[in-house]
Amino acid sequence: MGLIWFYIRKTFTLFRNEVLVLPSRTAVLVFVVVLLLIPVFTHDPYLLRILILTSVFAIFAASWDLLSGFTGQINFGHALFFGVAAYTSGLINVNAKLPHLLTIPLGAVAGVLTGLIVGIPCLRLKGTYLALTTLAFPIILMGLVFAIPEVTGGELGVSGLDRLSASRIHDYYITVILMLVLTSIMWKITDSNTGIILHAIREDEVAVRAGGINTTRYKLLAFCLGGLFAGIAGGLYAHIMRTVGPSTLEVSLSFQVIIWSVFGGIVSIYGPVAGVFILFPLAEFLRLLWPEGRMLIYAILVLLVLLYMPEGLIPWIRDRIEKECPRCKVRSVATRKTCRVCTASLD
Repeated sequence: MGLIWFYIRKTFTLFRNEVLVLPSRTAVLVFVVVLLLIPVFTHDPYLLRILILTSVFAIFAASWDLLSGFTGQINFGHALFFGVAAYTSGLINVNAKLPHLLTIPLGAVAGVLTGLIVGIPCLRLKGTYLALTTLAFPIILMGLVFAIPEVTGGELGVSGLDRLSASRIHDYYITVILMLVLTSIMWKITDSNTGIILHAIREDEVAVRAGGINTTRYKLLAFCLGGLFAGIAGGLYAHIMRTVGPSTLEVSLSFQVIIWSVFGGIVSIYGPVAGVFILFPLAEFLRLLWPEGRMLIYAILVLLVLLYMPEGLIPWIRDRIEKECPRCKVRSVATRKTCRVCTASLD
């Protein structure tokens, strides 16, 4: 009993000193708790459907940030990974009658292979040339979709997929928990030595190469990781919607994920997640409240953030409620005068 009480106190002390000590971490905790408790207070199918799709697109947006935000490999065709995984999951489920527990991982594998196929020819490209090349791939694949309608269903797509689960609430918890786990994994990757190297490649690839690091391998790894997580999102989307069509490969989806990420704040993982959770439900609710002015309000909101918060909404908010210590780089509450770790002055 004494040992159990010791671990409870240790957990509480760690929770108080590592989570509650910063407003941003407390906000994340509140966000997670609220997400998990929403079905307790409402079973509204429309609201749950919006939040399910929001969670799927949050994984998708975070995967774009992992690839393009951290490495600087700007991908204008990120819908390629999403669409390939969605079609792979859908076609295997419909034709081979495999359950979604197998088709979604197979879709993710297809996303990784697509990352290799796209990444290898793009390794020597930078800037505008890289962006335009990545933009071409989903357009090419969409042409193939229309060219072989007997396989892909053409404009109608593939329908009749198995449901993700037996009820909307089960769908909700599956997607939300997967979103929390996968975005945490992506954040952990960016916080590791691999993430530091990816970020360094973004800042100065020549210097990283001069340090003896194989930048080609790490850029290819970024494409594969981006394809993996976007592929999981695509497979989930296919079984949630129970249909797959050319809309999963559209250029507008690729640009939409960039808008979500830049709005929330790139090079952070949590920024794109927040961007999706703000903009996607907002667009859906405006569709009900004021459909004629929906895009106008949406565009004005995005433009205001881009003009006055160029680093993104979430980093802008965090910089006003927290300060970074110039000596040890640990963040503290903005009202503190000294660092909570090394006691250096924060003024």
